[in-house]
Amino acid sequence: MSNHSETISYLPDERPPFWKLLLYALQQVIVMFPATAAVAIITGFHISTTIFASGLATICFLLITGRKIPLYYGSSFSYVAAISGLMSSKALSGYVLDEKIAVAQFGIVMSGFVSIAAGLIVNRFGRDSIEKILPATVTGPIAMIIGLTLAGNAMSDAASISVDALGTVRVAKSQIATATNMAWIVSLVTLISTIMFSVYLKGIWGQLPLILGPALGCLIAGIIQWTTGINLFKTLPAEEIGKGVFSLPIFTLPKPNWMAVAAIMPIAIATIPESTAHIYQLDIYVNNLAREKHSNKKYNLADMLGRNLIGDGIGDIVSGFIGGPAGTNYGENISTMAISKVFSVPVLIAASVLAMIISCFTPLINAIYSIPTAVIGGLEIYLFGTIAAQGVAIMVEKKVDLFCSRNIAVIAVIMVIGIGGQYAFGGNIPIFGMEIPCVAGASIFGILMNCILNIGSNKEKIQNA
Repeated sequence: MSNHSETISYLPDERPPFWKLLLYALQQVIVMFPATAAVAIITGFHISTTIFASGLATICFLLITGRKIPLYYGSSFSYVAAISGLMSSKALSGYVLDEKIAVAQFGIVMSGFVSIAAGLIVNRFGRDSIEKILPATVTGPIAMIIGLTLAGNAMSDAASISVDALGTVRVAKSQIATATNMAWIVSLVTLISTIMFSVYLKGIWGQLPLILGPALGCLIAGIIQWTTGINLFKTLPAEEIGKGVFSLPIFTLPKPNWMAVAAIMPIAIATIPESTAHIYQLDIYVNNLAREKHSNKKYNLADMLGRNLIGDGIGDIVSGFIGGPAGTNYGENISTMAISKVFSVPVLIAASVLAMIISCFTPLINAIYSIPTAVIGGLEIYLFGTIAAQGVAIMVEKKVDLFCSRNIAVIAVIMVIGIGGQYAFGGNIPIFGMEIPCVAGASIFGILMNCILNIGSNKEKIQNA
């Protein structure tokens, strides 16, 4: 009887049946798509190229890491301000769009070498060398602020309506209020149904809450459009329309520019603790699942931190070389795996191939892109909250002493700088004439604070493990 009710799950080296694999892969693509496409829209990069680059970079990452680390590479918001600022700078005012992208690509490619260098240091001096700089008191809070700094995006998306939701831009306030209420209905249906599906459904259906929930949200949005005329679905940007059914992404080559290197390359420092936090999250969740399945195999994912960082850097180089934004492994996809208990590397390979195929078919790009922002917002509330919760899990798993004044100091400054920078300055902290992304600023300051406080201290008392 117990076997009959046992939850279906897959460890990194396990492969689901083909039809299940496709469904799990589609779920990963749906989760990855909104944020990755959003980065492309914000920075001015081509959406189809960005999606293709994420799939190709993921395949390269999985191959470089020996197909042992189940992570998906997607466009990172940490680079948005730097890339957007570079492309809108006066120095590039005479450039056309593809020329601006080419300049930014050079900075993105060079930023990959920062992660590679960090990975080589870990491989040379061991995991302990990086854990002295990035203990759980640093990686845990960083994971938390990654999720919490996106909370505002989730809530605004949940109440978002498209520009043409009412058929015209100039409408009465009452009509806008009505459309916003409809958006809230759609986002709440998506959120609640996704949670219910993940908690109460069993078997294969219990592993697809991030497809079933958004599908129900889209159904409700369709009913609202049919009954009220309020259209919450989105349409592609003008440059993506009229390409026909099949259209290859627009590939551009990097154009050497040292201003791009100065603007973009330093941001890679912020993705190192982010990527480190993700690998620790995976190590905890995968090994916990292995114990639940009574498996004798130990998945030493945290010991592969160096290879993970190298793979992350290679992902930046691959993505940047063909015209995609800089990125990192995705917390949203980790949350999806944690919720569905599907950590299968073959699933992520299939998701990568699927993303690359979708990027070449305008109707498929249009279908996924048209998902109402309200649906995505409902999903984001759950996903971003899960990312933050995983930060807590890191500190619990590593038994961080929250009564130690040193630990409290490090956690406190990371949390306040990260979250405060997001809500006080919109994500970029103005300091000494620079605009520092809040996650990067919090990460760097937390790392420096941890190093300073640990000078001459007793390692066992501080509990840096």
